[in-house]
Amino acid sequence: MRTTLIFLFFAFACTAFSQNTVVIGRVTDAQGEGISGALVKPDSGQAAITDLQGGYELKLWPGKYIVTISSLGYKPASFPLTVGDSTPVLMKVIRLEEEVTEIGTVVVTAGKFEQKIEEVTISMEVIKPRLVESKNTMNMEHLVDQVPGVSMMDGQINIRCGSGFSYGAGSRVLLLVDDLPMLSADAGDVKWNFIAIENIEQIEVIKGASSALFGSSALNGVVNVRTAYPRDEPQTTINISSGMYGKPGRKDLAWWDKRNPVFTNASLLHSRKIGNLDLVVGGNVFSDEGYRFLEKEQRYRFNYNLRYRSRKIEGLSFGVNGNYMKVEGGLFILWHNADSAYYPQGLTIQNYSNSRVTIDPFVTYFDGKGNRHSLRTRYYQTRNTNDTQQESTADLYYGEYQYQKRFEKELTLTSGLAFTYSEVSSDSLYGDHFSSNLGIFVQADKKWKKFTFSFGGRAEYFKVDTAETRFNIPLGKDTLQSPLYPVFRTGVNYQLLKYTFLRASFGQGYRFPAIAEKYIKTKVSGLTILPNPSVQPETGWSTELGLKQAVKIKEWKGYIDVSAFWMEYRNMIEFNFDYYFPEWLTNPTFVDYLVYFGAKSINLGRTRITGAELTVAGSGKIGPVEMNILAGYTYTKPINLNRDSAYVETGTDDSTGILKYRYRHNTKFDVEFGYKKVSLGFSLRYNSFMENIDKRFVETLMYDQNTYPLYILPGLKDYRREHNKGDLVMDGRMAVQVSKEARLSLICNNLLNAEYSSRPGDVQPPRNFSLQVLVKF
Repeated sequence: MRTTLIFLFFAFACTAFSQNTVVIGRVTDAQGEGISGALVKPDSGQAAITDLQGGYELKLWPGKYIVTISSLGYKPASFPLTVGDSTPVLMKVIRLEEEVTEIGTVVVTAGKFEQKIEEVTISMEVIKPRLVESKNTMNMEHLVDQVPGVSMMDGQINIRCGSGFSYGAGSRVLLLVDDLPMLSADAGDVKWNFIAIENIEQIEVIKGASSALFGSSALNGVVNVRTAYPRDEPQTTINISSGMYGKPGRKDLAWWDKRNPVFTNASLLHSRKIGNLDLVVGGNVFSDEGYRFLEKEQRYRFNYNLRYRSRKIEGLSFGVNGNYMKVEGGLFILWHNADSAYYPQGLTIQNYSNSRVTIDPFVTYFDGKGNRHSLRTRYYQTRNTNDTQQESTADLYYGEYQYQKRFEKELTLTSGLAFTYSEVSSDSLYGDHFSSNLGIFVQADKKWKKFTFSFGGRAEYFKVDTAETRFNIPLGKDTLQSPLYPVFRTGVNYQLLKYTFLRASFGQGYRFPAIAEKYIKTKVSGLTILPNPSVQPETGWSTELGLKQAVKIKEWKGYIDVSAFWMEYRNMIEFNFDYYFPEWLTNPTFVDYLVYFGAKSINLGRTRITGAELTVAGSGKIGPVEMNILAGYTYTKPINLNRDSAYVETGTDDSTGILKYRYRHNTKFDVEFGYKKVSLGFSLRYNSFMENIDKRFVETLMYDQNTYPLYILPGLKDYRREHNKGDLVMDGRMAVQVSKEARLSLICNNLLNAEYSSRPGDVQPPRNFSLQVLVKF
């Protein structure tokens, strides 16, 4: 016994005084770019995760090991390693080869970490930078409108008929830029021209309720714009284009005589590494004389990304991103009449001057043990001024701490805390208001054999002035009120065959009304917008079954995706146009009908949207020809289940129950072929006829149509009767690579010169041409 104790004592002493040997290395791709988040795993001992530069550090006992390095999108690599006593081991750089995956697209938004798109549990679409450049996109709105199942209406985005027409007050789709929300504090809207389209690495679109991971405004989906950081070699991109609007199909629409209105666009982007500093700077200047009378736009924008990778603390990086835009112009909502659709009603227009700025400090730390800590913050200010004395200033402060743990057995745990505080100052448009929002979330994603499981939850608190979140918890005969509203999501993906993936998902959503939806009071082109402080939060859920079939033809990789979806909402918020007389007014006069007609946000009750979608996407070479395609067809059935509501009575279709301002059929198609130095591209967008709109847009403003024949949109009733087949719009483009650095493109939008509208009274541009020069060096 005594001998055994002495032996154990010396064994413990030797163990206690011995030291682990530090192994230092770096993992890169074939071009030498560092790969972050790669798993470095010895056959015994603790694994490590590479930092932003691909660096890693292992602490191992002396001995012999087999070390395996793996990362999504790359072939795993293994090598033998001999570790001696206490002498640091400096490993050579390990280069990983790109893995030929089923589809070849990696996304981040679905779970806030890198996943193959075929393995996610929800519907997602991806837009690559090549489509941005080849279509000469000057406004992000036009690019997102090319995504299957997505529709744009006056800048308002809706996915699978999840939203109607609200003219930028509130959004059920959350726009993110590098995982930070980009909705303004006052209107809760998206200004697509504020997005730095010159610096885009990838755009990821989630379809369906995503509040569990992203919060209130993700009730209908998410659009995440991921910007790019520098490669090892400096790069500069210059994009200059100029174009003009052609004559409309109906010549009486054109307000110009001798010279067609023109538009010009110029952008610059430069990125480089300066030691441990990553620097990206960009800018954009845009001028548009406008295809509608007096409606012009001039803007300039500047953006930057700065990131410093610490020399002293391995895995630590910090920096700040920013964006500033100034825009001036004029706008109108209502046409003069159907035969003068490009003229404003009353031949007057609202002139505006707006500015927006974001400043985004952040800190990221990889501790080398599979843990990632991230703190991202944002200051977002909007200033809106115009010549109608309806100005506003809104300040938003946002912060999110996120912790992510990657376990060895393909389990990823993501959790975090997000906080938002907003202040809005406005004399007559909104008044002065404040809001605060707190969200706590957690999500687990696990791969097991051929399955991928995902489960997440979030507790959300929202407050606007004195109105705040209330969640009722039944306790027998009593009810407990909680200030936190819980939402959940779950999903599963199963690899049925080598290239076939089945998925099913369910997600809940919750959205608190924006300040504009509760308090806006204004007149726009003679149209009154009324406040509704009592409007309640909306909730909902969406579920989906889908199948993704990967397709590989020689060097071309893509997929065919088929899905069926079901979405339901409670207390859905929609703007409704009607007479809103005060309770004391029992016998309205002619003047009262004029004064108390307008639009305000109301809660509909219960709604249901069902449908199906087919998507085809892919890129690569088939023989010598390169082909890129993104296409899809979406059918939806958006129904109001509360059939006795005022919302139904004020619509043009009160028999089917279809929601207002929706398209049942939506088709998108974009394809580009490239051969040697020449490429040809073609786009198509089709929306079926908008069956249900507000009745007062097609009928007289007064109920007595004979005595008071006043119309909000004169001629719209006959116009809709003539244009009841839906809208088909085609675009074309051709490009020539004139040198290694320069490409020359000719783009024609609306090839057939179709006359179409995104909503009543908003006739879109006629055929237009532009010439683009793109230089990269």
